[in-house]
Amino acid sequence: MNFFERYTLVMIVTTALVGCSSENSTTTSNASPRVPDQATVDGTAYLLDTEPEGAGDVTKVREEVGTDDELLVIGRIGGSSNPWIDGRAAFTIVDLSVKSCNDTLDDKCPTPWDYCCETSKLPTSTALVKFVDETDQVIRADARSLFDLQELSTVVIKGTAKRDEAGNLTVLANGLFVKQK
Repeated sequence: MNFFERYTLVMIVTTALVGCSSENSTTTSNASPRVPDQATVDGTAYLLDTEPEGAGDVTKVREEVGTDDELLVIGRIGGSSNPWIDGRAAFTIVDLSVKSCNDTLDDKCPTPWDYCCETSKLPTSTALVKFVDETDQVIRADARSLFDLQELSTVVIKGTAKRDEAGNLTVLANGLFVKQK
């Protein structure tokens, strides 16, 4: 094989390898669907322009709704030192009647959103919120950056109720209104 033939062969192999590892592929090497990058998720599709009327407190909604019921619920982001599910549009909310540590004027708690002063109330006063796409898959983007949220933000969530065997409430969310302080 002369130089020109070897050069041509190397170029063909290189081109084939580069083409097989293209960033635009919609599947991974094991043929599973590629997860969209966070930058491709449009959070504005979930934001509600006005506050919906009739939102129930977390405690009341937990008592009244069944699986697959449509709901509106209001609460504050918190319930633990890290109420977020990293890399997902999901977080926990707490009933507004439960006092966070910073609701006590003399409390110097570094993580008031964990409600460490009221932990006994948390089991019946919290709900998990998951923002889902049209196939009920959790959005693969961090809720903090996707919706410009932070701990103790008061939010109204529109969605569908899901229950586990223990009666815990998860909201498959399709709408969000963030209340201003």
